[in-house]
Formats: sequence, C-alpha cells, structure tokens
Amino acid sequence: MLPQIGFNNGVPIDEEYFIKNIAGKHNSDIAVLLYPDDIPRGIKFMEDKEAMFRRLALENLPPIKGLYKLTKWIDDRGLKRAAVTNAPKPNAELMISKLGLKDFFDVVILGSDCERAKPYPDPYLKALEVLKVSKDHTFVCEDSVSGIKAGVAAGMPVVGLTTRNPESVLMEANPTILIKDYEDPKLWEALEELDKRIGSSKTSA
Repeated sequence: MLPQIGFNNGVPIDEEYFIKNIAGKHNSDIAVLLYPDDIPRGIKFMEDKEAMFRRLALENLPPIKGLYKLTKWIDDRGLKRAAVTNAPKPNAELMISKLGLKDFFDVVILGSDCERAKPYPDPYLKALEVLKVSKDHTFVCEDSVSGIKAGVAAGMPVVGLTTRNPESVLMEANPTILIKDYEDPKLWEALEELDKRIGSSKTSA
C-alpha cells in the first residue's frame, strides 16, 4: 500500500525499515510517521491497512508452531491468561477467533484501552490488575521489540519469539529467553523447570 501513496518516492520499504519504524508500533504513531502534516489522512490510511489485513487473515492465518501445545500446558494447570495487544479491536477479535482461542483468554487488553500502549508497561499492568495476579507468577510471550519492552517494564519475564523480527533486534529489548516458535526446546526446558519449582514449593508447604 505504501508505494501506491508515493511513500519513500514509491520505492517499497525494506525489512530493516519495517522493523525499526513499524513493527509492533501503535497505529497512531505510524500515522504520524507516514503523514506528519496530515494526521487524519494517516489515520485513514492505517484504517484501510487494517481492513486489508483482516481480509488477508480471513484467508490464511496459520498458528505459530506449537501454539496449541502451549495452550494445553496452560489449560492443564488452570492458569489465568490475557491477550495483550496493540492491534485494533476488530483485528484482535478476528485473530483470536480464527485461531480458535475465543474461550482460551480470560480477557483481551488493547493498547487503546490504556493511557499508553506498548512499549509502555500500561497494557500489561492493566492485565495483571484485571486478572488479579502478581507479576511474580506470570510470564509474557512477545514477538516485537515494543512488546518485549512493555513486558520487561511491567516487571515480568518475557519469552521473545523470533517469528517476526531478527534475534539481534529483539535482544536489545532484553527478553528472558528467545525462541523460534512454541515447539522450541528452550521454552519447554524452562516450563519443565517451572513445573519442578511449583511441585517442590507445594511439597514444602
């Protein structure tokens, strides 16, 4: 869509530009980047972009490998869970529904529900408040720099996913671990360790 409006003199942006300026950012911030002198026009462009995304997502939205293995692990332990996203509400609802996760999440927190969206911690802090859980007993899964920064700023361990952005870029945001998808052995080693800790604390109690 960007070449169609003559952005960057009609030359398509590269991956590096996308990662630095667009990935994980809130639409209002991207609108300012695209149309600094005409914000309403920028917001209209972003709305059109989201409508195109929804059309494409309806056709094809494959789950990240291992997603349902992880959701089963969470379900089996009766853990509370929230979807925390900067995506517009129609996008969030579409993706959650398309992936069959409508009944999985206890709550959906949107960046627009908060005073500040990611990379600020506000959306994650709101999720903790709504779920009535401690940051000491939670973990976050994120695939963008702004998302990882938000989780870290909220004081939670963050599992970074390299499904969207390069490892080197995500590491700058300081995730606890980085994984390539939800089948990554590193994730399951960490969850196994968590299970052991929980088991031993129950035994000692």
